[in-house]
Amino acid sequence: MAQPESTRPDPSDEIDLGQLFNLIGKAFHKAFRAFLRVYLYFKRNILWFAGLGILGALIGYLANQFIEDQQKLEVIVSPTTDDTNYLFDTRAYLYDVIGEIQSEIKAKDTAFFRSLGLDAREMEGFEIDIVPLSSQDKELLEDQSGTFEALKEFGNSEAISEILQSEFRKRTKKDQRITFYFKETTPGKEYAEKIMAYINSNPYYRQILQTQEANMEKRILRNDTLYGQIDLLIENYTVKMAREQSGSQGQFTLESEESLDVPSLFQFKKELIEDTELKKLELQMNRDPITIVNFGNPHRVDKPLLQKNIIFFPLSLMVVFLLISLIRYLNRKSIELKAE
Repeated sequence: MAQPESTRPDPSDEIDLGQLFNLIGKAFHKAFRAFLRVYLYFKRNILWFAGLGILGALIGYLANQFIEDQQKLEVIVSPTTDDTNYLFDTRAYLYDVIGEIQSEIKAKDTAFFRSLGLDAREMEGFEIDIVPLSSQDKELLEDQSGTFEALKEFGNSEAISEILQSEFRKRTKKDQRITFYFKETTPGKEYAEKIMAYINSNPYYRQILQTQEANMEKRILRNDTLYGQIDLLIENYTVKMAREQSGSQGQFTLESEESLDVPSLFQFKKELIEDTELKKLELQMNRDPITIVNFGNPHRVDKPLLQKNIIFFPLSLMVVFLLISLIRYLNRKSIELKAE
């Protein structure tokens, strides 16, 4: 039986390590030569870069002396919402009125600002912006898929509605941050207060809040009346129990033969107390269409390092010099190419 011939690898398939190292060495050599060219370029032009750096720093210093610093004032607000009435939600109104004011600032409408008691001539550089106070938490976003997976176990039960409402409340941030930008010489805080007063002067929402406040006060008075009636019933029950020492536990019979469930009365009184406390809290919080949570003080805008004048101008001059050098180099190479 013939033995199979041993196959030898094709010399063309073998890797020549010498050639590989030679290619790697040439690549390093080219990279080193490119680095040397860059080094020599900066070495030849070191005086130019030093002069441009000093000149830019001087321009930045003078700009800081003659250009007014921008200041800002932040106001944290909470739009009024009503879970029982989706129409009474001032978040959309807040964004609309801020957009209106932004348009009036861009148009420099002197009549509009005069109606607010503002001097349009002093509003040069005045800006207003609004953003949500906080975005969705990262942990909530990561847990979102798990929450909806858990809902499958409930089927069509009523618990799904409660879970969805709870998750919606956790993921909904109604507080907003309104930021006013202005120059140092502008009475920014005074103007911001007048603008916030204008935002809260909407007659439609004012009327709704007044009606809501009146209804809450009436409800609190009714709850107080019910307190007295429940206390009187419980007191009569205690007196009757002490006198008769009879009757079923937790119940007694009135003259009208109607039964009274005393534990339910205590539970009802507890609910009334909680409702009264909630209404008093709502009265305190919802006195304006847009509740001001915190009205900050003016402070200077802290620019990033590269945007500061003392850094920005030197870097700008150096970049311009580099662009000019690049254009000159390309022009020279194009002339050499034409000569060939």
